[in-house]
Amino acid sequence: MDVMTVRKRRLERLLELAQTYRGWSRKELARTLGRDPTKLVPGTGIPKLDLVVHLSGVLDWPVGDVVAFLWDHDRAQSQAAEAKDFQALDEEARQAHRMGKYELMAQLAQEAYTVATTPEERARACNRQAGAWDGLGRYSEVLKSINRGMQETGVSLDFRRMLQSNLANAYYCLWALVESRSISQDLIRWYEDHPPQTARDRKTSAFAHYVSGHSHRRLISVEPDRSRELAALAKEDLQVAQTRYLQLAEELGDESLQGIANTCYGGLIEADVELGRRSASDALAELSKGLDEVLDTSEAVVGDRLESYGWWCIFGCNIALRHLSNERELQQHMAVLTNKADEIANQLDNWAMRERVFTMHYTRWERATGSTGFDIPCVIDTDDVRIITGTMGRFPTFRDTGWRILQSAQVVDGN
Repeated sequence: MDVMTVRKRRLERLLELAQTYRGWSRKELARTLGRDPTKLVPGTGIPKLDLVVHLSGVLDWPVGDVVAFLWDHDRAQSQAAEAKDFQALDEEARQAHRMGKYELMAQLAQEAYTVATTPEERARACNRQAGAWDGLGRYSEVLKSINRGMQETGVSLDFRRMLQSNLANAYYCLWALVESRSISQDLIRWYEDHPPQTARDRKTSAFAHYVSGHSHRRLISVEPDRSRELAALAKEDLQVAQTRYLQLAEELGDESLQGIANTCYGGLIEADVELGRRSASDALAELSKGLDEVLDTSEAVVGDRLESYGWWCIFGCNIALRHLSNERELQQHMAVLTNKADEIANQLDNWAMRERVFTMHYTRWERATGSTGFDIPCVIDTDDVRIITGTMGRFPTFRDTGWRILQSAQVVDGN
């Protein structure tokens, strides 16, 4: 069956469903949708946007779910027709991840899910797809993939716990901090009663502390009245995470785990400033000195180690914004830190870091205009516009900030 016929049939099915849901006749439905009753289904099978929007309202479905039903499903079916067996597809998806080919990885993972024959295989495919979406910075899609995997029954407990930790991290990246903290702490309590025995469980346990610690650290910005309490909780979890990642790195010979431990250490520096255990100036000096290791991001420091220094820059910006009273000093520190974080984010194609970079850029500009009283221009180039647009699509909490940047900035040619 050709794609056009499939889409026409699926649109017709949705229209019938809408009639049943509302108890309407075909004529009543057509009137609500603003269409002739005889022309509800276009010849191409592709409805116009206004029809999709009106139909989503009639069905009480999100627009994206209507689109997914009409479009994505038939693509998955056509892929499945020539699919290989699950193990081959899963291995191809794993190799695509290693090569950073995340679009291909997402496609292969969907094919693997289609041909999977057991709950464990379907959950593995969902986790692979979540990894692809994570690489593309599409964390809302990560949530969908992991939740689909967690709905499978009969999945091994250690794999399910790993899915939970990945779910917590996706919430953290999206600034859904109540959810990320709750899920990660639930895992921490589990491991207190059931100490990890396998390498997978040990990594999951360390990751749970990592997400919980950084969730508490981020909450300081949201609930400043609880800053010391939240900093203490962050420090407790990040110390555990750092220790465990360093142990795992040594035992497994995995340098990437050392990079994650280094991110924990940067978060500990921020927490110590909030707790009054070190001064902002001393903390910023240590963070800035650490960046000497990545003066040139094209050199030997790569992967999680390079990423850790990008987060050090963001931690430094947080410290400067909260604790530096001298505006000139604040602006100098943030200029250096945001520029380096931007460089690292682009080197790694890290969308979560880009969200923080542009948020910090805008906050710095607001502080400068507010403190001086001058109309200081906010200048971005065409590459920035492209990245801001992508960041707005990936992070709902950034959209208002993104629009403010685009509306207030002077755009120059990036070439």
